[in-house]
Amino acid sequence: MFPGFGTVLNILTIVIGGTLGVFIGGRISEKLRNLITDVLGCVTIISAADALSAYWDQDLQDSMPKGWVILVVVFSLLAGAVFGSLLRIEDRLEDFGSNLKNRFSKDGGSNFVEGFVSASLIFAIGPLAILGSISDGMGTGIDQLVLKSTLDGFTSLAFAASLGWGVALSSLPVGIYQFAWTAVGLFLGSILADYQVAAMTAVGGILLVGIALRLLKIKQIAVGNLLPALALAPLLALVAHQFV
Repeated sequence: MFPGFGTVLNILTIVIGGTLGVFIGGRISEKLRNLITDVLGCVTIISAADALSAYWDQDLQDSMPKGWVILVVVFSLLAGAVFGSLLRIEDRLEDFGSNLKNRFSKDGGSNFVEGFVSASLIFAIGPLAILGSISDGMGTGIDQLVLKSTLDGFTSLAFAASLGWGVALSSLPVGIYQFAWTAVGLFLGSILADYQVAAMTAVGGILLVGIALRLLKIKQIAVGNLLPALALAPLLALVAHQFV
């Protein structure tokens, strides 16, 4: 596989799901859609567990004194939460989506435009798109994007049933957005040491737990506000490695 394969897969599932949705219509019940979302929430837990296994990576454990790895993870998340909350990342993402949707659909009322804008925002604005694309670029696996692709496939099917072909076309901006994050992952993978990548992956596993809880409607965690933790984890790991 090549860097970006996960995003290519994601694009295909959106197109296929959107196409099927146009032809199938509203035959999929809301009860079934909710059950599928619950199943995918459970699968997300598996993906989170896989990412969290990086916490026990030997390079990470050997890079700093015993007991410091958990401190790096905890302080990355706490500091990330503070920065993310001060920057209001979650609120800004939601506001951006609402404003963009209103700007494009308030006058025309076109189902095509509504489907294109709404689906683009749902598929692109979210931690899983960023986490999965960076992981793909760094070469640490595409399992997160496989999960996202499955989610997006069913979502695009449901949306296209009522909003038409615009949903399938939303795969274009989604692809551009995720390829950009994959490029970030490629860059990071070339400059970060293995233990820093492991620290970043472990923190990403915590974020995936938050996504799973949201999918299962257990707790609406503002995962978007935790995204700065991904950047802080390798930095704090470097500090602990060099100075502790």
